[in-house]
Amino acid sequence: MTTDLSAPPRRSTTTAGRGTSPRPPFGVSAVSVLAVLIALFSLVPLGYVAYMTVATGWDTAVGLILRPRVGELLLNTLLLMAATIPLCLLLGVAGAWLVERTKLRGRRIWAVLLAAPLAVPAFVNSYAWVSAIPSLGGLGSGILISTLSYFPLVYIPAAATLSRLDPAIEQSAAALGLGAWRAFFRVVLPQLRIALTGGALLVGLHLLAEYGAFAMIRFDTFTTAIMTQYRSTFNGAAGNMLASVLVFFCLLLLMAEVRSRGTARYARIGSGVQGKALRLPLHAYQGPAQLFLLALTALAFGLPLFYVLKWILAGGADIWTASEFLPALLATFWYGLVGAGATIVVAFPMAYLAVRKPGWFSKSLELSNYVTSSMPGIVVALAFVTVSIRIVPGIYQTTGVLVAAYVLLFLPRALVNLRAGLAQAPKELDEAAQALGKPPLLAFIRVTLRLTAPAAAGGAALVFLAIANELTATLLLSPNGTKTLATEFWSKSSEIDYAGAAPYALLMILLSAPMTYLLFQQSKKVAGQ
Repeated sequence: MTTDLSAPPRRSTTTAGRGTSPRPPFGVSAVSVLAVLIALFSLVPLGYVAYMTVATGWDTAVGLILRPRVGELLLNTLLLMAATIPLCLLLGVAGAWLVERTKLRGRRIWAVLLAAPLAVPAFVNSYAWVSAIPSLGGLGSGILISTLSYFPLVYIPAAATLSRLDPAIEQSAAALGLGAWRAFFRVVLPQLRIALTGGALLVGLHLLAEYGAFAMIRFDTFTTAIMTQYRSTFNGAAGNMLASVLVFFCLLLLMAEVRSRGTARYARIGSGVQGKALRLPLHAYQGPAQLFLLALTALAFGLPLFYVLKWILAGGADIWTASEFLPALLATFWYGLVGAGATIVVAFPMAYLAVRKPGWFSKSLELSNYVTSSMPGIVVALAFVTVSIRIVPGIYQTTGVLVAAYVLLFLPRALVNLRAGLAQAPKELDEAAQALGKPPLLAFIRVTLRLTAPAAAGGAALVFLAIANELTATLLLSPNGTKTLATEFWSKSSEIDYAGAAPYALLMILLSAPMTYLLFQQSKKVAGQ
């Protein structure tokens, strides 16, 4: 074989070595800088609380925090959480066990119906119950409405965990002489630890953040008191101290959830295919189980839907006035689309680092977002009110500020989906594209971005629906004259115009129902169904 020495040498193409990460689209330093800036931005509300506490002065702050009023709100909050969280755990686990571990008739239908109450915003649920019982109010009413609104937050992860739980552990317990009930409490229930602690955390954070549901039944919590204080003194010291106590509670819940997870492993280890779960026959308990689920879903989903439709029929065609109805609908779609798009864009750098460059650095940045998202919307809104008025007065009550608040509140919803999507996009494909001469940015767009598009769309849908139902931040930060479905519903229901509020309630339910179903299906898919 001869070699043409006169031919110009071929350019060698440097390929990415096996196991190495592809170059990110803007370089590692650029992605890291973007992620750090996003993390710093997400800590604005926490910085606001710390600054206002210091600015108030130690003596004044202590005096405001130790007031009898704060003690009353603290007692209300503790009693509400002490009753609601265990009830949600009980109902969520009971429903999940009946659907996933027994021969319940119609279990596929019940599986969806038990998740359906999540499609009804808590303040719409409160509106329906006040329509049914006008004298409703106080702690008992708050526990009732909260439990019916939030038990699906426990049911969905518990059902997903039970559906993927290896039945071999139950069979081993039975072989050791444990009955069905003893096996459940000693073997199955400990396997639900992560699902239950996560669900309890979500319920607790929702209880701390909820405003509309409790304001409608005249039950005072920290959030309702902060809103009242804000409207009377516009960001006074008393309201800021209430916000600091509320944030302290949120951080306590986060730490408690992290500690309660423990270090035990729950993954199945070993070869072979997981067996199919054995469903227990209900026998004489079939009827009571059906009645229990019927009563639960009727109270949590049927009653709100019934009264919304009842008020729509009572209001007739007049309540569908286009001049009032269409602007709110269009504004909801506009803010939902813009907020969802902005949240996905902001979440990308952090999700990229979390998947492609895992380590303490990326975990620390990610944690900052979860800390902020755990704060109630009213605290985030107050932070943006203070910053925009004192530092950049021209941006107060603008679309940009409201969208920025939405991004901080709902960033984890996009981050979790994007992280999962990026994890399923093999980095070797990026390496191959770059090895074939494609620049990192073009390789990212043509390969990684296309593969993560479904996950990004799912995260955007979750953020969109959260924005559509958001109330407190929208009330405080929206530009003058802005109307959304949530704010118009609140405006009319506050004026006891329940018929006028009904169309907005119905639209929020219709917007939320498909995503609730998709969320339930996604949980089952993750569980290996």
